[in-house]
Amino acid sequence: MINHWLQALLKPSSIAILGASQKSGSVGNEVILNLVRGGFEGEIFGVNPSYGEVEGIPCYPSLAQLPKAPQHVIFAINDHRIEAALDEVVSLGIPACTIFSALIISDDSTPNLKQRIATKAQDAGLLVAGANGMGFYNVRDRVLAGGFDTRDHPYPGNVALISQSGAGMSGIVDCERRIQFNFAVSSGYELTVSMEDYLDYALDLPETRVVGLFLETSRHPKKLIAAFKKANQRGIPIVVLKVGRTDLAAELAISHSGALAGSDRCYQAVFDYYGVQRVSDMDELATALIMFAQTKQTAEGGLVCLHDSGGERQLIIDLADGLNVPLTELEETTITQLKSILDPGLPAVNPLDGWGAGGVNATTNMADCFSILLTDSEAAMGAVVHDRGPNSEVYSSYLHYLEEAQRASGKPVFLVANRQGSGADELAITSTYRGMPVIDGVTQFLVGARCLLAYRDFQQLPVMKYDVIDEKKVDYWKRQLKDCDDVSESVASDLLSDFGIPMIQSLEVSSQDELQAAALNVGFPLVLKTAVRGINHKTEVGGVILDISDQHQLQDAYQDLLQRLGPAVTVSPMADNSGVEMILGVSRDDQFGPTVVVGFGGIYAEILSDVAVLLPPFDAAKVKEVLESLSMYPLLKGARGALAMDVDSYCEAAAKMSAIALAFADSVVEIDINPIQLNAKCCIGLDALVVLEG
Repeated sequence: MINHWLQALLKPSSIAILGASQKSGSVGNEVILNLVRGGFEGEIFGVNPSYGEVEGIPCYPSLAQLPKAPQHVIFAINDHRIEAALDEVVSLGIPACTIFSALIISDDSTPNLKQRIATKAQDAGLLVAGANGMGFYNVRDRVLAGGFDTRDHPYPGNVALISQSGAGMSGIVDCERRIQFNFAVSSGYELTVSMEDYLDYALDLPETRVVGLFLETSRHPKKLIAAFKKANQRGIPIVVLKVGRTDLAAELAISHSGALAGSDRCYQAVFDYYGVQRVSDMDELATALIMFAQTKQTAEGGLVCLHDSGGERQLIIDLADGLNVPLTELEETTITQLKSILDPGLPAVNPLDGWGAGGVNATTNMADCFSILLTDSEAAMGAVVHDRGPNSEVYSSYLHYLEEAQRASGKPVFLVANRQGSGADELAITSTYRGMPVIDGVTQFLVGARCLLAYRDFQQLPVMKYDVIDEKKVDYWKRQLKDCDDVSESVASDLLSDFGIPMIQSLEVSSQDELQAAALNVGFPLVLKTAVRGINHKTEVGGVILDISDQHQLQDAYQDLLQRLGPAVTVSPMADNSGVEMILGVSRDDQFGPTVVVGFGGIYAEILSDVAVLLPPFDAAKVKEVLESLSMYPLLKGARGALAMDVDSYCEAAAKMSAIALAFADSVVEIDINPIQLNAKCCIGLDALVVLEG
């Protein structure tokens, strides 16, 4: 690994422990024990006037009295002493430190201690791990800089974990021996060094095969995107547990698209764009890391499973269907081979119940069955799904099945139990280290399998063909919008139409004479909508009158809108209402910039929220792939004998919206076409809203 700018923090040549202690269980003692046990290869100095040495490490009265300035200081002192200690660290020119404590004191002033420490550290260019963190374990460089007891960590490991939760780190690092870490950190307050910085560092470690993130928020979104790009370039999968799915800001958005594109949806859009695999809890995170850490590449196809229980075979079929994990449909040659081995009455299908009546040849037959399953050309990976024995014993014969099948196929294999139970077996650890992971819990295994398959598919995605936008038109419309406080519906429609998004013709009028001229131009039947500024959702105030078929209805409708809302209205032709109402919009996220909302619109948008959020740029093929994942997609294919919708026209419009979103990212906050009517021949936007910044 080349020198990284975080080296003084994470791979220092010398460390001083400020507050070193002989007291067992204290932070000042645990830090020293961890450094020594981890095999730290540099110099260690204790700092405490009460001791001459601690755990065999020489101890000095103060930092200033050390024989040399250390590269890194670990604070093991209370919060009342930290500010003065930090001042001394800065004055001595020490480049890095670790702070575990929360920087909270009862008699604090304004600005508070946390703010003062942050300002001083930032002004000094000091690299700080924490505060309010659990420290870090740089196993590959033998720097276990944690203030709390931990397990032994085999060297060097190939899994990195960056957690914004202290317990989120220790709950996996200290408890899960099946994972061999090369680097783990609890980022805490991220006073000067952020989660994104640690991620960049972990991706530079040559052993890193997979990175796990316990993510609360990104303080530096551009850095996060840069790290995701680096991971893609190096073929390193990232698995994220993102907490905080709700967002009050969604309620404050002006348009439907803004409300739907809440913060969590935007994070998901970013994860999807860069192939980051998302899980829902710590069990799933740990399991996915275990599964990615094994070294065999996921092959083409789906999952094959070997069972010794018909009931548990049925269970995994149900669970795999719910989690969208594809099960391999076996080739005829595979079926023929299996039939030659299986007991009468056992169907040669996947998942396979291969046990039958048992007997002296049962284990040999099971091993052969699993090898046959794995050598099917559509088998991407395989699992032996057998429960553990008494006291959670792992039977060695099950591991033999894995060994034989992996030798025959070269594909990933896993031993999966429905539950671990309260016991333990060292074979679960050693087999995982040998590249044949033992997994407990079918659901979390299936989530891990889904992650492996999705990451494989992401790596094989074709290069997208983006729409090229007309820059002259962009410049023209930016000039048009520059002095606008409020963009009318007709102007919004004209803008979108100019960039190739099909919009219904709309004329804005504010008098009887103008109304008559517009009606003559548009023709009956027509639609009258209020155009009074500030009314963004017209239907909610009774501002839309449909299917006006003659002059009498037109006059009644206009007088109604005039008296209730004001004279400004738009006149547009009555669109064919056959087909499906969709939504297409843009929302500019505070962290990640513009995102595009696609999916089912009209009343569906608010009631069912059957939409997806995409990070631009993207092409029409990507939109179609996303639409196919929505629950109402069968409506577009022509359910119950209805005509299939022209989905391609909608996807092409969405791709154009992707280009618009990026081109106007500096001035447009939201765009909303709801609904955009999709029928068997085309799509057309019926209502448009553009919200400018400020």
